[in-house]
Amino acid sequence: MLNHARDTHRKTFGYLLWLFGFTGSHRFYYGKPVSGTIYFFTLGLFFIGWIIDLFLIPSMDRHADLRFKPGKVDYNLAWVLLTFLGFFGLHRMYMGKWITGIVYLLTGGLVGIGVIYDFWTLNDQITMLNSAG
Repeated sequence: MLNHARDTHRKTFGYLLWLFGFTGSHRFYYGKPVSGTIYFFTLGLFFIGWIIDLFLIPSMDRHADLRFKPGKVDYNLAWVLLTFLGFFGLHRMYMGKWITGIVYLLTGGLVGIGVIYDFWTLNDQITMLNSAG
């Protein structure tokens, strides 16, 4: 069993994102950007994959906890900020990336392109920050 210090992602947040899972949001959260993108364009594999994921979330959560490094930057808070306020750059400011956070704030997340990039890379960005300090 994983100890709490290694729990980088939460099942409860994964299930919350699963409610919008036909957009692929829970898959991005668990570090699966390719399938997240496929879900986004196919409405969760025509809702079939979305329903199957209801049962796969515990496994995706375990794999994310093993893959990503815990530390000072909390994955769950960063994902909440990205998912609901990404165009304002608050997730970047939270991670200490003030300049790009302000650029996102002034440009709507670089007109959405930067937000899409962050959906693909946020877990890795946080892991790098947590590894550095």
